[in-house]
Amino acid sequence: MAGNYFPRLIFISVFIFKLLITIVNGADIFLEWNVAINTTVHPFSEEQPVITINGMFPGPLINATTNDVIHVNVFNNIDEPLLFTWNGIEQRLNSWQDGVSGTNCPIQPGKNWTYEFQAKDQIGTFIYFPSINFLKAGGGFGPIRVNNRPVIKIPFPKPEAEFDLLIGDWYLKSYEEIRSLISNNSTANDSSPVKILMNGKGSYFDNDSRVFESFTVTKGKTYWFRISNVGTAWSVNFRIQNHRMVLVETEGSYVNQMALDSLDVHVGQSYSVLVTADQEEQDYYIVAAPKQINATGTSTLIGVAVLRYGNSVIPPRGALPPGPDPFDIQFSVNQAKSIRWNLTAGAARPNPQGSFNVSNVTLSQSFILQSSVVEINGEFRYTINNVSYVTPETPLKLADAFANGGNGVYVLDKFPTNSSNVEAVNGVFVASGIHHGWIELVLKSDLDIIHTWHLDGYSFFVVG
Repeated sequence: MAGNYFPRLIFISVFIFKLLITIVNGADIFLEWNVAINTTVHPFSEEQPVITINGMFPGPLINATTNDVIHVNVFNNIDEPLLFTWNGIEQRLNSWQDGVSGTNCPIQPGKNWTYEFQAKDQIGTFIYFPSINFLKAGGGFGPIRVNNRPVIKIPFPKPEAEFDLLIGDWYLKSYEEIRSLISNNSTANDSSPVKILMNGKGSYFDNDSRVFESFTVTKGKTYWFRISNVGTAWSVNFRIQNHRMVLVETEGSYVNQMALDSLDVHVGQSYSVLVTADQEEQDYYIVAAPKQINATGTSTLIGVAVLRYGNSVIPPRGALPPGPDPFDIQFSVNQAKSIRWNLTAGAARPNPQGSFNVSNVTLSQSFILQSSVVEINGEFRYTINNVSYVTPETPLKLADAFANGGNGVYVLDKFPTNSSNVEAVNGVFVASGIHHGWIELVLKSDLDIIHTWHLDGYSFFVVG
């Protein structure tokens, strides 16, 4: 008996060990995407080219779990180079796959490329989108979920269901026309968005289309809305008629839960909110209103979807729910500053998220980055410290690794520290960071719009 027991114990121990290794390492997810121009998808009545993935607009959901490895074989069937970025997925294991011009070559027309990246030690709500040539304004974006491993509890009761909600500004003209207008210094009115779409659909009040987004809920149940701004220009204020939202997560960080009547979501940002269906059984307005835009009533500039109770036969009633003054920038700042990291919740690991102390650090470097519009060679260009970035033919990391530290692809460590007394130029400037050092980035703006920044490759937390 004893002789049989010991081998069984070893077998069980090995089995458990293999199971733990599998859980920690995650699974492989294989996806095949065909990216194409589609003229049968109409966000509203005007026919315009829309970038679809496997015929879908928005693109398909990437539904992963912590530590899963995602393989995406992308076939480029459009007539220009294509590059995807996986916004918010930290490329700590393979930064060659993050899909920006600094690290990846674009996929040429008629070719394919397989991205391979891991949601390493992450959870949260993220997005993907084309990262070059203004293609994002034509579509090609979609949602990413990174779920907790089964052994890690989420810090709130499991909701009845989850909804992905991609909000974004949209143009009347095609992305090619808008790109040309911007390059040729056309007036803001010629190259400004005209609508807000929700999951690629127009407003409930659109006269030219009755295709609008709706979400069906059951009275008494709570639902998880994963909200992302996939637009190119407009920040939006999001709200649901007669329903409060509870903010629980932002881009991979659980936050101290806070009840909100409305939420400002800037370009590229993602938030998770819980919504409880605790009102009378009818339909209710879901609103995404642009910031710094004079849009009132049922203006076509406002995106409107519907929250539909399952047994409802009553359409939405009354006026759209009011929000903050769209020109009150301090509302956005104060709301962002009020968000606090939940330091007691486990995220990708069982230990609390805030188990390290970053309250007292010694800065190694400080960069003041000031955005402006200046004239360069007779053309107006957006600049940072009077430098207008030019997409190089060779990605920066490839040039660094294989071309003798740049070899003319970029200029190293001569990026101006501020905008004063610096001649405005087109160029590619790279600044060296001190390894293991703390870098302070001070972001300033001379623009008359909200300027959003894409800080790629690291996990950043909203601080206002």
